[in-house]
Amino acid sequence: MVTPVKRRARGFAMLSGGLDSTLSARLLLEQGIEVVGLTFSNGFNNYDQFITARTFSKEIEPPFDAPAKAAEHLGIPLRRIEFAKECLDAACAPQHGYGAHMNPCIDCRATMLKRAGELLDEESFDFVSTGEVLDQRPMSQRRDAMRIVERDSGLEGRLLRPLSALLLKPTIPEEEGIVDRSKLLGLSGRSRKPQMKLALDWGITDYPSPAGGCLLTDESYANRFADKLKSRGREGLDRSAMLLLKLGRHFRLRPGLKLIIGRNERENTLLELMAGDRLLLESISAPGPIALCDEGSPSAEEEALCARLVARYSDGKREASVEVEIRKPDGSREITSVEPLRNEKLLDSMRV
Repeated sequence: MVTPVKRRARGFAMLSGGLDSTLSARLLLEQGIEVVGLTFSNGFNNYDQFITARTFSKEIEPPFDAPAKAAEHLGIPLRRIEFAKECLDAACAPQHGYGAHMNPCIDCRATMLKRAGELLDEESFDFVSTGEVLDQRPMSQRRDAMRIVERDSGLEGRLLRPLSALLLKPTIPEEEGIVDRSKLLGLSGRSRKPQMKLALDWGITDYPSPAGGCLLTDESYANRFADKLKSRGREGLDRSAMLLLKLGRHFRLRPGLKLIIGRNERENTLLELMAGDRLLLESISAPGPIALCDEGSPSAEEEALCARLVARYSDGKREASVEVEIRKPDGSREITSVEPLRNEKLLDSMRV
């Protein structure tokens, strides 16, 4: 009797560059499976923010590119997929709601995997794998949420979670025998000790902390995103707007007007480069920040308040007055002398 030769499986591995997704891909490689990494540029992670920032200043140093480093370590090809519009749509109106902040994890993951599934069919791959661990994250990695993601993505039976596979229903490639289920894991919960031990055994040491790479899970950024969405709606959000949400201190002066004050030289440079037709302010009699008026044009009274805010964050904040230059969208400039704003209650009421 001739034993059929088992064909070599082919899978796309979702690769964030974090420990779990790296280990998940490595488990598949250990079985001799052909693996191609997929990473999605969603506009809400630090590397995507860098790409946007580089359009304004080529001097900005890139952050650690975790997916590329992980793919290099694993020895697999990596494809980057543009996903900003879909993720932004999900963040503005998620069908399955938000997590702790403004993170639409279930909707975002399902939409992302749906795109991966389209590649699966186009290129005759067998499955898509993720680094998900059952019950590790309270919103998207509960058993019921994982079922929703699988259903909504259209990947039922072809979505493999190697780190928790033994606790989940067998997938089609496992049932077909092209993925050896016995060599997958049954991890669950928030402890990362098993993953860290496995990484040590495999010599994987260069990976980011498990804090999560999506800015929408960051409370400060999420608050600013919610404020911007309320003020300008979906049409007011693009990559440039999302980068501005990451920069500086934000003060909501009124609906339709916000002031962004740089915190360091890099942010000052970016705010200046991104000004376009917006009004800019800069402390000139004392070292201090550059600030940008976003969303609208301030009245004369509001300009004075903006100048006082800029003076508040200059080195002259304890002085009786600070000179602030106001640069108008038409190219004209004027210098005003103002008292730094010291009303903490007013500051807190405007701070976003």
